[in-house]
Amino acid sequence: DMVTERSFGTLPSGEEVKCFHLENASGAYAEVLSFGAVITKICVPDCQGNLTDVVLGYDTLEGYMKNGCFFGACIGRSGNRIEGGRFKLDGQEVILAQNEGNNNLHSGPDGFEKKLWTAKHIDQENNSVTFSRISPDGENGFPGEFDISVTYEFTEKNAVRIVYTGVCDKTTVANMTNHSYFNLAGEGSGNVLDQYLTIHAQTYTPVREDSIPLGENVPVEGTPMDFRKMKKIGQDIGVDFEQLKFVGGYDHNFVLDKADGTMQLAARARSEKSGICMDVYTDCVGIQLYAGNFIGKQTGKGGASYDSRHAFCLETQYFPNAVNEPNFKSPVLHVGETYHSQTKYCFSVK
Repeated sequence: DMVTERSFGTLPSGEEVKCFHLENASGAYAEVLSFGAVITKICVPDCQGNLTDVVLGYDTLEGYMKNGCFFGACIGRSGNRIEGGRFKLDGQEVILAQNEGNNNLHSGPDGFEKKLWTAKHIDQENNSVTFSRISPDGENGFPGEFDISVTYEFTEKNAVRIVYTGVCDKTTVANMTNHSYFNLAGEGSGNVLDQYLTIHAQTYTPVREDSIPLGENVPVEGTPMDFRKMKKIGQDIGVDFEQLKFVGGYDHNFVLDKADGTMQLAARARSEKSGICMDVYTDCVGIQLYAGNFIGKQTGKGGASYDSRHAFCLETQYFPNAVNEPNFKSPVLHVGETYHSQTKYCFSVK
């Protein structure tokens, strides 16, 4: 079997957490937990054929129960920031927790990444596991009973495919993402400032000092936000530019060029050290580049030392605060509609 499972520990409630190991014929693999539907490992060959774990994470369940940085997390119902933790739906005000200044961040403080999911379906043929859960009406403040599933597939070509599908019995917000932190030289190998990145975006959504977008798309041209040609993540990160100063480096939403609801190449990254390349495909309108500015000193897998900028995130999404911003594509999910979103992280060597 390509999909195997093992125990990853027990929650204070006494419920067991399972780890699912998705391995392809070459021996490369990914691992995901039923707790938080978290990605804990993505192990792919480097240019010498050594299996390299390219995502940050923890060895223990306790690590993921805290997980202040959201390593590998399945984020829901709504990723990124909502201004003031509130918005109006169908004339009713919805009030969420304010867990980042006045903002609501990632639906927290106890979003989908802290919930136990059910492994509903294991597909040996496609090397995938589908987790599901019913998010009750009012959970984290969001209206409606949201029936959501997330499928993780690890393909024969070393790609992690993530598919979200959900329906709700009231109008709600659905903007799921995965918060994996990538280091293409291997987790625990130090900072990622010399790793290369391309983002297929002519424009981005600049933010106020509190990380809430201004509501406009601004050209990247002539700014440190220009990733249209491959450049090192660290090349411009320290430039005297107000947007970078506001958030301590890159933590911005980019407006994807070809966001027409079909799968498009959104971004491409690589490490010269390992030769590992990652292509990100998505059907989403936006992608958040976060340069790990606030990881801080902590201990990761196998005792590895992590610190700020030791990884980067590329989170596919509706734009931040889109529910309050009429200029942005709406993340509102109506009764009778199906939420469906797909992102693929494809690994190769050059």
